[in-house]
Amino acid sequence: MASVRQLKKDIDNQLFEIISDCLLHVGLHPDKKTDEISAIIEDAVSLRNDLIARVNNPDGKDDPKIVRKHYQLIVSDLGTGVDQLCNRLSALSSKKKK
Repeated sequence: MASVRQLKKDIDNQLFEIISDCLLHVGLHPDKKTDEISAIIEDAVSLRNDLIARVNNPDGKDDPKIVRKHYQLIVSDLGTGVDQLCNRLSALSSKKKK
């Protein structure tokens, strides 16, 4: 991890990209129900807020090893969360094509 500042930017960039993809999907398919897309956007915002709160409040501020593991877990959770949100959006997109 380069810095806390860069981690926050990565969190924002990745999750805002998912939100942007969701809004693009709604724009391309305005006649379809948007409840599922809204749920994905809400989950993305919730994940972003949770991760930023965790970045701002590291566990064990006195022990560098604990802090490093804390941030590694945040990076891992970011990757997992983004992957799950992308899979949900992809599933909706493939449903719409059929």
